[in-house]
Amino acid sequence: MRVSVSWLREYVDLPADLPTGDLEQALVDLGIEVESAVDLAETVTGQLVVGEVREIEELTGFKKPIRFCRVDVGAANGTGEPQEIVCGARNFAPGDRVVVILPGGVLPGGFAIGARKTYGHNSAGMICSAKELGLGDDHSGIIVLGPDVTAKPGDDARPVVGLDDVVLDLEITPDRGYALSLRGLARELSHAFDVPLRDPARVPAPAGTETPAYPVEVRDTVGCDRFTARLVRGVDPTAPTPSWMQQRLVTAGIRSISLPVDITNYVMLELGQPMHAFDADRIAGPLVVRRAEAGEKLTTLDGVNRVLTADDMVICDDTGPISLAAVMGGETSEVVAGTTTVLFEAAHWDPAMVGRTARRHKLFSEAAKRWERGVDPAVALVALERAVRLLTEHGGGTPGAEILDIDHVRPRTPISLPADLPTRRVGVEYPPARVVALLERVGCTVAQGADRLSEDPGAVGVASGVGAVLSVTPPTWRPDLTDPADLVEEVVRLDGYDRVPSVLPTAPPGRGLTPRQRRRRAVAGSLAERGYVEVLAHPFVSPELADQLGLPADDSRRPAVRLANPLSEEEPLLRTTLLGPLLGILKRNLGRGHRDLALYEIGAVFHPRVGAGSPPAMGVDRRPTDEEFAAADAVVPAQPVHVAVVLSGDLDPAGWWGPGRPAGWADAIEAARDVLAAAGIPDERVEVRAAEYAPWHPGRCAELRVDGSVVGHAGELHPVVVAALELPRRTSAMELNLDTLPPTPVTPAPTVSGFPPALIDVALVVDESVPAEQVRRALEAGAGELLEDVRLFDVYSGAQLGAGRRSLAYKLTFRAPDRTLTVEEAVAARDAAVAVAAERLGATLRGA
Repeated sequence: MRVSVSWLREYVDLPADLPTGDLEQALVDLGIEVESAVDLAETVTGQLVVGEVREIEELTGFKKPIRFCRVDVGAANGTGEPQEIVCGARNFAPGDRVVVILPGGVLPGGFAIGARKTYGHNSAGMICSAKELGLGDDHSGIIVLGPDVTAKPGDDARPVVGLDDVVLDLEITPDRGYALSLRGLARELSHAFDVPLRDPARVPAPAGTETPAYPVEVRDTVGCDRFTARLVRGVDPTAPTPSWMQQRLVTAGIRSISLPVDITNYVMLELGQPMHAFDADRIAGPLVVRRAEAGEKLTTLDGVNRVLTADDMVICDDTGPISLAAVMGGETSEVVAGTTTVLFEAAHWDPAMVGRTARRHKLFSEAAKRWERGVDPAVALVALERAVRLLTEHGGGTPGAEILDIDHVRPRTPISLPADLPTRRVGVEYPPARVVALLERVGCTVAQGADRLSEDPGAVGVASGVGAVLSVTPPTWRPDLTDPADLVEEVVRLDGYDRVPSVLPTAPPGRGLTPRQRRRRAVAGSLAERGYVEVLAHPFVSPELADQLGLPADDSRRPAVRLANPLSEEEPLLRTTLLGPLLGILKRNLGRGHRDLALYEIGAVFHPRVGAGSPPAMGVDRRPTDEEFAAADAVVPAQPVHVAVVLSGDLDPAGWWGPGRPAGWADAIEAARDVLAAAGIPDERVEVRAAEYAPWHPGRCAELRVDGSVVGHAGELHPVVVAALELPRRTSAMELNLDTLPPTPVTPAPTVSGFPPALIDVALVVDESVPAEQVRRALEAGAGELLEDVRLFDVYSGAQLGAGRRSLAYKLTFRAPDRTLTVEEAVAARDAAVAVAAERLGATLRGA
């Protein structure tokens, strides 16, 4: 939120000589983040003056409209003659007063202004827009000063456009909706500097009348618990918005549209109450406030035709929806150039409903931003009166005597607060009288039972804090105060966060990283060293993902946890596998022009506990019991940590050295082996078997087992899945459950032999159905202790081997720890290995 300090001073008596830095620090101390505090007087240097346009010559023959202007700048240019300036804007005419920066001046961003020849004419200076002066984002035209501005040509333009002010750019947290208004910020600053507050909402406002201003029916009093309205007739449709109001709106980043609309935005900034202005002559029949019917349509003010759902609130007339309540009005009832009868509406809407509607339609208006953070329901009539007075003052017209006020607002529920709770929670001594004073400063009504608390520090019970329980009723403008913890936070905030000591806890003794942390880091490091790039995917997926991955109807990965408040309605589920989001990232990178990709992610998946029910309601006033913890934990979904990789394109790139090697199913399996090795699982405990498991290709899928238990799968993705996700052919993937791996065993240091190895190759012919892993294990079992290493280096199949047969060639390395092996010993070990392979698997030596 952007706001000028001069506007704030209308409601709070800030010190006249208050440095900008002190003001910024005061807001930070109150918990309001200050993005920037800019002294506008320092942003523009040189001569910035008021000018009056005398003549305009339209230049033709260029790609865009260009105007050669002669502008009276008084004696500012030293000659008194009109200044010649070339300008491309079209929103001004002779006689208009504008803002001119003369040669030698510098605009925000270091943009220096000089005299030069352009479009065949000399141009000395610039006629400025709000964006060029750093006053806002509007660059559609230059600033045209209103008739209420008394400045003459040649006068300094800084006070006229507000460049003699300080502008604060504030980041308001979601729980502090009241601070999205001048009223709320002024109240906060009155606390910080202990100065009086002139609350703009504490003014008389006429109550609702028996005869309504306009016939309105509210059918959903939960979604809309208050609706007020008032008519103004005979408004001058040509009346301009006063320049001071335009200036404040522009500073806040809001574009000036028309007087009635500008007034609603101005009141919203001032009081925090979003409003809407209808053209009453364009409304057909009574208004009805209700939930939309699924499939109803409404064209909003931004020109978008929106399809509504049953969760949306709408304001309707006889023609149907004319406004998306609390978010944006509709085109059919908006104020237009000829509007003479204005119906002002100020209501109070359910924050949760507004938040869901804004996200569903991706329509984050200034009104919706305030509604979902909470708006004071007691300020509606005040805002209505303020808007009516501004319109009649600047646009004429006659306000109607009838005022509509449909009020179903429930009173605030008192909160019980032990007087010593802030002291116990924070560790700083807060006397009960101090607690009461700070809460009343916020606007709370504080009492103990039916009696007011004593201000006497010596009072028994209350002031001493012994057994005292305060009954605190929060003000209507603080919907965020709902629990004792909220009140404690307010006490600490207003008393000063700097009073809370910074005490670091003593680090508990330990051995550094846990085994689980060490395993995760080792796996990540191993994959990164092999060229895989780590990505972090959002854990949210669409309901259609299971179908796209080809998961069977009875697959355990189909049931998923549905979020109550998802970031996107298109992805309301938590992932049950890493592959869905990871393949989405792969697809996105392919769309950006990348072709050779090897990605990995380590993260949690979420498996719902079927039939677990709902978690128990737990407050924040005490620590939950062990039984409550157990009941809540029983509902939380299981969250095992998985690791997954996806590969596409070439694993080894092509170049002058030769062709590249495309990634395939074998590389995915090798990645799984690398992960298990990095996790500390010995190779002899790992088994790789052929399997059929979605979303992998049934003939190119392997399951990985550790000690006989399946821990994951790897291979090439099924062609149907590849087509559904629009991925390249032969895309491969692997996914392992790290939490199912056994603890890393203690590995003894290997014995290093200094004697030379004996290297023997052996090629065995087996059935195609026999996994190469089983052949390797048989060779290891038969070779005995002399075998140091066995590695598959060739796979061959051909007509000479026979149908259904293939040759597997292995490199065997033999070595003894205490001697050089003889040829006879190495050959005997090889023959023993081949014999076991023949006995177990029916293997025969190729060529024998």
